[in-house]
Amino acid sequence: MSTSSDSFWQVQLKTLYPDSGTLTQLDGELDLNFCDAHAVYKVMREDCDAALVDMQCAVLTHLAGTAVPVSAIVLTATGKHFDTITDENGDDRLVWAQRRLPGMPAQRISPISDAMLERIGQHVAQLHDALATFDHAALDRRFEWHPLQATGVFKSAQSLHIHTDGELIARIAHDIATPAVAQLQTLPQQALHNDLNDCNLLALPQANATATWSGVIDFGDTCRGPVISDVANVCAYFMINAARPFDAMAAIVRGYGASQTLSRAEAQLLWPLILSRLCVSAIVAHNAVVSGRDDPYLQISQAALLDFLRTHADTDPARVLQQICMAAGVDNGSADVLQWIAAQRDSVHPIFGLPLDDAPILDLSVCGDDSTDDPLQPDMADIERAVQRLQGGDPTRPVLGCYGEPRLIYGAPFFWQDAHPASDRRTVHIAIDVFLPTGTDVRAPLDAQVHSAQVCDAQFDYGGLIVLRHETTAGDHFFTLYGHLTHASAAALRVGQPIAAGEVFAQLGAPQENGGWPPHVHFQLGLTDRPGSEWPGVVDPDEWSFMRHVFPDPAPLLGLPDAHATPPATDVGVLEAQRQQHAPANLKTSYQTPLTIARGWRSLLFDLDGRTYLDAYNNVPHVGHAHPQVRRAIDRQLRLVNTNSRYLQPIHGDYMAKLAALLPDPLDMCFLVNSGSEANELALRLARAHTGRKETLALRDGYHGHTVATIDISHYKFAGPGGAGKTDWVHLIDNPDVFRGKHRGIDAGDRYAQDVQTLVDTLVANGTPPGMLIAETFPSVGGQIVPPAGYLQGVYAAVRAAGGLCIADEVQTGLGRLGKYFWGFEQQQVTPDIVVIGKPIGNGYPLAAVVTTKEIAASFDTGMEFFATFGGSSVSCAAGIAVLDIIEQEQLSERASIVGAHLLQGLSELATRFPLLADVRGLGLFIGVEIADAARNPLPAETSYIVERLRERRILIGSDGPDHNVLKIRPPLVFSEQDADYLLAALGDVLNESALAQWH
Repeated sequence: MSTSSDSFWQVQLKTLYPDSGTLTQLDGELDLNFCDAHAVYKVMREDCDAALVDMQCAVLTHLAGTAVPVSAIVLTATGKHFDTITDENGDDRLVWAQRRLPGMPAQRISPISDAMLERIGQHVAQLHDALATFDHAALDRRFEWHPLQATGVFKSAQSLHIHTDGELIARIAHDIATPAVAQLQTLPQQALHNDLNDCNLLALPQANATATWSGVIDFGDTCRGPVISDVANVCAYFMINAARPFDAMAAIVRGYGASQTLSRAEAQLLWPLILSRLCVSAIVAHNAVVSGRDDPYLQISQAALLDFLRTHADTDPARVLQQICMAAGVDNGSADVLQWIAAQRDSVHPIFGLPLDDAPILDLSVCGDDSTDDPLQPDMADIERAVQRLQGGDPTRPVLGCYGEPRLIYGAPFFWQDAHPASDRRTVHIAIDVFLPTGTDVRAPLDAQVHSAQVCDAQFDYGGLIVLRHETTAGDHFFTLYGHLTHASAAALRVGQPIAAGEVFAQLGAPQENGGWPPHVHFQLGLTDRPGSEWPGVVDPDEWSFMRHVFPDPAPLLGLPDAHATPPATDVGVLEAQRQQHAPANLKTSYQTPLTIARGWRSLLFDLDGRTYLDAYNNVPHVGHAHPQVRRAIDRQLRLVNTNSRYLQPIHGDYMAKLAALLPDPLDMCFLVNSGSEANELALRLARAHTGRKETLALRDGYHGHTVATIDISHYKFAGPGGAGKTDWVHLIDNPDVFRGKHRGIDAGDRYAQDVQTLVDTLVANGTPPGMLIAETFPSVGGQIVPPAGYLQGVYAAVRAAGGLCIADEVQTGLGRLGKYFWGFEQQQVTPDIVVIGKPIGNGYPLAAVVTTKEIAASFDTGMEFFATFGGSSVSCAAGIAVLDIIEQEQLSERASIVGAHLLQGLSELATRFPLLADVRGLGLFIGVEIADAARNPLPAETSYIVERLRERRILIGSDGPDHNVLKIRPPLVFSEQDADYLLAALGDVLNESALAQWH
C-alpha cells in the first residue's frame, strides 16, 4: 500500500471530484480507500490493471437496474467512470468513486438472528440472479482469491510450518479443500461477487430488532465460478463469529434456497468449500506477514477464523450435510435407509428379550410429572422414584423414556454452551430410554459389527458406551448406540467384532459406573459413522429440527410403532390461535415474538423446549421463581385447609404480625386482599372514609391498577390509548424526574414539592381541599424514577397541612428491593398514613395488603362489613410468611444492595462508552436506564430495539416511561452478580452493534 499522505490525496482528489469533502481513510488490502459524507474514493495500487476497474464499474452499472442495492458511480469532473492521478512517488494511480450506501457493515450486528441471516441468503440469491447475465473479460483473470484457483494458494503457502495452526490448516487444505476445489470445476459457472463477507454486506437495523439489508459493496474480487462458492464464502464469514455457526449456515442456505435451487452435488460441496475459503484466508494472511506485507485488513478476522477451525473443522460431516440438505430442501439419501429399517420392525430381535409396546412411559418433559424439582442440579433420586412408581413394585418391568422430549434433567456443565445457566443448553433427548435393573443383558436387534466401544465416566455422561454398525440389503450403513452400560461391557469388545442378531453383547451399568443415572440403556439410531463419544445424546432445541434426521426415531428397532415414545410437539401457532379465539385483543403479549414460558427457577425462565431465559424484568417472583420454600408452604397448607379470614387461624394472625413488625409505628392495622389493584382501591376507600373527601392528588404517568377507581387515578391509563381522560376529582402532580423533568439540580426536590404546595393551596382556596395523595414512592411506569432528596417530605407536609392523607404505593419498591431501604418511603425519610403492598409479597400467589393506623382503620369501620373471600386466605398467608422468612434467611435485601450496586456500576461504565445511555439511575434492584440523545430527546425506537435484541439473546428486560424510552430492570431479588455480568455483556454487545445514530 502506498505511504502517500491523506492530505496529499485530499488535494489531488479535489481535481477529479470538486464536490468531495473532508476525507477519512478506510481499510483495504491493496488499494487506498477514502470516504467523505457522501462517497467512497478508491485509489488503486500502482500496478492495477485498468480492466479490473472497468469491470467493477461495469458490474455496478449492470446491477443499477436490478433489485440489488449497490452504489452509484460518481463521475469525474470530465464525466468519466475513472481517471488517473500521479502519486507522490511519480506513479500513475487509477482513481474512481462511488456513492455511499446507507447502513452499517453486518459485522456490527452481533449476534445476527436466523431471520436476518435468511434475508442475507435471499439477498445473495437476488445478486446471483442479477449477475447471471453479466460478462466481462476480467472475470477470468488469475488471482489468489479465485475459488477455482485455490489449490495454487495451498501449494504456494510460504513457511506455513511456522504457523501456530499450520498443521491443522495444511490437513484441511490437503484432505478436504483440495478435493472440493477439484469437484467445483465440474459445476456450471457465472459471474460471482466472490467476497461476500460481513464487511461487504450492509444492513439497517430496525426498532423491532430486524434489519433491512441495504447494500452490497466491494466488487473487486468479482470473477467467474460456480455459485455455490459464493454461498460458501458468505456462510464462512458469518459462521466464524456466530455463537451457533451451523444454524447460521442453515439460515443462509434456507434463504438462498427459497429462490435459487441447490443441487445435491452443490449441497455436498458447501461445507468443504467453507473450510476451503477459511484456509485460503489463513494462508494469504500468513504469507502476507512472512513477505513483510502485514496488512491489518488481512488480519481483521484471523483470530475468529482460526478459533473456528480449531473448534469445528472436525465436526461430523454427516451432521453438517444433513443440516444443509434440510435447509436447501435436498434429499441426502437417508430415506432409503429409514425405509429399510421400518420394514424390519416385525423381525428385529428385542434388545432385552421381551416386548416393550406395553411398557409405561416416563414424562421427564419440562413440565412433566416425573421431572426433577431443580432444573439446574437435578436429583437422580427423583427419576428413580418415578421409575419405581411406574413399575408398580415389579423391578423387571421395563419403563420407557421418550425420544424427542425436551428435559431439564441435564445438569453437567458440558450440556451448556457457556458457564451461565441462561446460555444455550442441550435439552432435547434424541434416543429412547429403557429402564431395567443393573446387570440386565442387552442384545443386538440386527446383525452387526462393533463400530466403537469406550468408557465415558464423567458425571451425567454415558459410562460404558457401545456403537454397533449395521448394513442394509442395498449395502447402506447405519448405526445403533447403547449408553449407560457396565465398563466391562465396553472393555470386552473389539472394533470390527461381529455380533449376531439377538446376541448378548452388554449389560446395564449401576449408577456408580453409568454416569450416575438410574439403571437404563440410552438407545439411539444414527446415520453417522462417528465414534459414540461424538454422538450428541441430547441436543439443543434449536438443533432438533435437523438433528432428528441424523439421529431418527429408533422405535422401529425396538419393535415399537413410529412415535410410540415421542411426545406430541407443541405448536406455538395453535397456542396463539387459541388465545386469539378466546382472549380479548387488548390482552397483549410481550415482545414481537411471544414467549411460551413453562417453568421458572430463581432468576431463570424456561420455555416448553427447555430454552433458558435470564429474567431481569419480573418483580413478582420476589424471592425467585418456584422457590421451594414457598411451594412447600403452599402445599402444606393446601393439605390442611384453605379457607377465609372469618375463622380464627394462627396463620392469619402470625402473618399480619410479621408484616406489621416490618413497618414503622403507627402502621399496624392490616387489610389482606388479592392484588395490588384491589389494595389501592381499598386504600382510596380508607382515605375517603377518614377525611370525608374524594379530591385526590396523583402522579402524572402513574399507574395503580385496573379497577374503575384505580384507572381513574392512573394517568398512564386514563390519558393513554383508549383512556376516558381525567375525572374532575383527580389532580395531577408532576413526576419528580430530575433528568428530563421540569426541575433539575440539587434543589429539584424542593421545587417539585413547592409545585405541590401551590396546587394544594389552590384547591383549598377553591373549597376542594385534597383528601389524599396516592403515589408510587419510586415511580416505575413513569420511568424508574428515583425521587430527589426532600421531595416527599415537602409533598407529605403540604397534603397533611390541608387535612389529607398520604398513601404510599410500595408494590414495586417494598420488601427490600431497594437494598438498604426495606421500603421506598424510608429513603425519602417519611412515614405514610397508608401503605399498599402488592404481588411480590406472595411471590406470585394472589396476596396484597393495605397497612394503616388504628385511627384510620377505625374511621373505615362504619358498620359496613369489609370482607374478601380469598383476601388473606390461609394458603395466601402461608405464602406470605414464607416470603418474609426467605427475605430474612437469604438476606435478600443485602443481596439487592450488593448486586444492584454492581449492576449500576456496570451500566454506568457502559454509559461512558455509549452516550445514548443518557441516564443510569436506581437503588438496589430497581434500575432504570434512559435512552436519549445528547439533547435528552427520548429514543423510543432504539429502546425497543435494545429490548427485542436482548430477548433474542434470551435476556428479559422491559421498557417504560411516558415516552417508552427507559430500560426497566427489576429482577427477582435472587439475581446474582453472575446474572448481572451476563446482562451487562449482552447489553454491551447490543449497544455496540446498533450504532444507533446511523439509523434512528
